[in-house]
Amino acid sequence: MIDNRRFEAAKSAVIDTERIRQGIGTLSEKTVHAILKRYYAPNEDMHEIPIGNYVADIFTGTEILEIQTAHFNVMRDKLAVFLQEYPVTIIYPIPYEKWLVWMNPETGEMTKRRKSSRKGTPYSVFKELYKIKMLLPNPNLHIHITMLNLEEYRLLDGWSTDKKKGSHRYDRIPISMEREYILDTPADYVQLLPLELEDIFTTKQLAVCCKIPQSYAQVMCNILLHLEVLERVGKEKNAYLYQLVPKYQ
Repeated sequence: MIDNRRFEAAKSAVIDTERIRQGIGTLSEKTVHAILKRYYAPNEDMHEIPIGNYVADIFTGTEILEIQTAHFNVMRDKLAVFLQEYPVTIIYPIPYEKWLVWMNPETGEMTKRRKSSRKGTPYSVFKELYKIKMLLPNPNLHIHITMLNLEEYRLLDGWSTDKKKGSHRYDRIPISMEREYILDTPADYVQLLPLELEDIFTTKQLAVCCKIPQSYAQVMCNILLHLEVLERVGKEKNAYLYQLVPKYQ
C-alpha cells in the first residue's frame, strides 16, 4: 500500500530549500533514485551498504532492495551473489503521467511544463526482466513496479531546428506515486493479464488488450512461459496459442 505521507517526507528530504535554490540536478544521485531510496528506507544507515564485493542500495539487515531505472543486465553478477544469502527486491520505477519542462543548457531558462499525452505502462518491465531471465525463478527475487507521476526536465540540445529531437534528459522529479505492482511469486504475474483477454490467445491479441507493441507482448509471453505461468497449447496459422497453466486459471 502506498504511504503518501512517507513519500512526501522522502521528497522533502531530497528536494530541500538549498537544492531548489541551486537548481535541478545538483545532487550527484538522480532524483528518482534518491527519493525512492528515502521512501523505501527512511533510515539512511541502511543506504549504500557493502556486501561482499558489491554495494546494496538498501540493506535492512535481513533484506536487500535495489532501485533500478533501466539496464537490469548490469545487475546480473551482483544479484547472483546477493540471492545466495538474502531476499532481494528490485524496485523498478515507471513514469505514469509525465509533465515535460525544456531547459536552455546555456542560460538555464525553462519553459512552462506541458503534460505528455503518453502514459506509462507496467508492461515495459518485461524488456528489463528478459535481461535477468535466468534469475527470475529464484524464490528470493522479488520485483516491485512503482508507477510515478513526475516532471521530466530535458535539455534543448538536440539536432532538430527546435533542439528537441535527439535531446538529452537532465533529471526527473517525482510528484506522486500512482500505483505499485508487487511481483513476489509467479502467481502475482497473473494480475498483469487483462481481464478481457480470451482464455486462449496469441501475442497479437495480448498486445491489443494491453495496448502495447506486439514485440512487448512477445517478450511478456516469453517470461511468463519461463516462470510457468503460461503454457503453449497449439498454433493458429503461424502464431502460437497461449493460456494460463491450470493452477492459475
